[in-house]
Amino acid sequence: MANPAGSQEALLHWLALHLVPGLGTVQAYKLIGRLGSPQRVFHTSVSELESCGVQAGVAQSIVSGVTFEDAAAEMDKVQAAGAAVVTMQDPEYPERLKQIYDPPILLYVRGRRELLGSDQIAVVGSRRPSPYGSSVAAKLGEELARAGLVITSGMARGTDSAAHQGALRAGSETVAVLGCGVDQVYPAENRKLAGQIAERGVLVSEFPMGTPAYPQNFPIRNRIISGMSLGVVVVEAAQYSGSLITARLANDQGREVFAVPGNIVNRLSWGPNQLIKQGAKLVQEWQDVVEEMPAAVRERTLASQKEALAALAVGASGESSRASAASDRGAALLPPLQRHLLEMVQVDASTHIDALIDRMGEESSTSEVIAALCELELAGVVRQLPGKNYVRVW
Repeated sequence: MANPAGSQEALLHWLALHLVPGLGTVQAYKLIGRLGSPQRVFHTSVSELESCGVQAGVAQSIVSGVTFEDAAAEMDKVQAAGAAVVTMQDPEYPERLKQIYDPPILLYVRGRRELLGSDQIAVVGSRRPSPYGSSVAAKLGEELARAGLVITSGMARGTDSAAHQGALRAGSETVAVLGCGVDQVYPAENRKLAGQIAERGVLVSEFPMGTPAYPQNFPIRNRIISGMSLGVVVVEAAQYSGSLITARLANDQGREVFAVPGNIVNRLSWGPNQLIKQGAKLVQEWQDVVEEMPAAVRERTLASQKEALAALAVGASGESSRASAASDRGAALLPPLQRHLLEMVQVDASTHIDALIDRMGEESSTSEVIAALCELELAGVVRQLPGKNYVRVW
């Protein structure tokens, strides 16, 4: 939804300032703080702008107003995409984000903008997680969402996507902070997920409309992920990864840092294990995150849990709860072949279908094993990964 018509002129000034070439986020933020509004910035002399630390060429660009034409075109793109622009002076702009060193002066949003100021927990990790990492991210995303927290991540493939999907599976909202324009989808495989988030949550970016997903954008957007959140949970991360950048930013911003421990021989465990050595809170279950939240957030979480328990007591639990219960019952009543296969499939490592067939030996034919695996998938107790690899659903 676009901004109200009455604020279009003011919004044009915000966009024009945001689009000034060479004007960094920190300088723009300081100008707003010193002069009060973009309108006053554009009506300030070159010499006064230079006295605020703005370079001569950038100051001249501001005074000349050369970016207003670009700003008008940008407004058209925002409206065409069904998006909106939330400036630092809008009530929807997250107060938590204003507290960081270099907050963006505006955010492009597509979806439910009121979620920007919600109680958020970031869940981040590797783009190529192990089956264990994917399962943990999805489980934490779902359980923390059920506890009343909003899951925030970057909608990258792997851990980010699993966390978003877990929150959606809980019937909750989720926030995706993008390293491209909100009218772009990256990676392309997440087109469906992006649509779901735009409908039930919100897509956020500080990058202008149409901006591609340049590699240098992702470290920049990470400060927004941590800045809007109460804390950051790192699931899996190699020694040099964007997830550790997000954790470092969270620590610098005074946010809580959490880490899920991993196998010490797995390179993806280096990041979270190192964070734990440095003082991050070890996470084994969602309660480990909630107990570190401010008292007011813990009280709301407790209220959410009581509501959920009451709903279960009267048989009014959501579809996902019914599906989970049905899955548990189905696992207990499995035929011998399916039960045997389920015992061979692990939670923390994938098993190829050929290995399962070989291990069954002469007990069952290939077609029987394939049929049994299909039944286990339908029962919701195993999941097929690319390449005919199977993992057990945690």
